[in-house]
Amino acid sequence: MNMVRTYPVVRPDYVKVRIPSGESFVKIRNTLNERSLHTVCQEARCPNIAECWDSGTATFMILGKNCSRGCRFCSVTHGRMTPPDPLEPEKIAESVRIMHLDYVVITSVDRDDLPDQGSSHFASVIQRVKKEGCRVEALIPDFQGNLDLVKKICDQNPEVISHNIETVRRLTPTVRDPRAGYDQSLSVLSFISRNNTVAKSSIMLGLGETDQEVLSTMEDLLSVGVSILTIGQYLRPSKMQLPVTEYCSMERFNMFREKGMEMGFDFVASGPLVRSSYRAAEAFLRRGKNGNGKINFS
Repeated sequence: MNMVRTYPVVRPDYVKVRIPSGESFVKIRNTLNERSLHTVCQEARCPNIAECWDSGTATFMILGKNCSRGCRFCSVTHGRMTPPDPLEPEKIAESVRIMHLDYVVITSVDRDDLPDQGSSHFASVIQRVKKEGCRVEALIPDFQGNLDLVKKICDQNPEVISHNIETVRRLTPTVRDPRAGYDQSLSVLSFISRNNTVAKSSIMLGLGETDQEVLSTMEDLLSVGVSILTIGQYLRPSKMQLPVTEYCSMERFNMFREKGMEMGFDFVASGPLVRSSYRAAEAFLRRGKNGNGKINFS
C-alpha cells in the first residue's frame, strides 16, 4: 500500500541557513535597491541567498513584487497589482552589466490580472538582457496554460526555460493555487521541450508525498521532455504557509538523484537546500556530463 510518510518533524543540522554577509552580497543588495528591482531570493526567502549573492549571482523577479495567486507554500506577497515598469528591462540589463554576470535567472510573480499575463514584458526583459551577451534562464509561470503566451518566451531563445511542477499530483490542489494544475504544468513543459529549448522543473519534498508519488512525478516530467530536475526540501517561510510534514534524510535525496539519472534526466540536483535557481549556470553547463549530474548540494 502506498502509505503517506509519517516521520517526526525534527529539523536536522544539515538544514541550516547562513546569515547573509560579505562584500558581494552587500553590493548586489544595494544595486537592486537603487533600481527598485526585486529578486525571488528576497521575496521567497531563499535559504541560499547568502551563498548565491556572495558569489555574485542573483535571480531577478520581474513584473512587481505582489503575486496574483496564493500558493500555500509561498511567502511572496499579495496586494495591489501595479502596472509593469516599462524601464525594468533596461534596469535589469544595467544591473547585469554592473555585476559582470554571464548567466542570470529571470522569473516573475503571476500576473493573472494582465491581458497577456505579463508575457510580453517577460519577453522584453529576456531580449534586453541577452543583448548584454548574458545567457538567460527563464523561470516562468504557467500563463494559465495559454501556449501562445509561452511561445513569446520561447521565441526569445533563452538557454533554459523552467517551470516548476512543485509537488506530486495528489497534493497539487492542497499546495498550489486553484488556478494552477498538475496537467497544466506538464502541458507547458511539453511545449517548451518541443520548441527545442532546454526544459527544467523542480519538486519540493516534505509536504506528505510518498516515494512512489515522487518517482511517478519524475516519470511524468521526463515523458514531456524535461531534462534538468531539481529536488529540494520544503521549508516553511512563516506560520502563514503549510507546515513541514517531514525533514527528509540525505539518503532520500541521494536516492532520488540516482533514480533520476537512471531514468534518463540530463541533470538532477537533489538536496535539502536545493532550489530551482540554485547554481543554475553550473547545472546547465554540466547537464549530462560524467553520467551522474552530481554536485554537492548538501
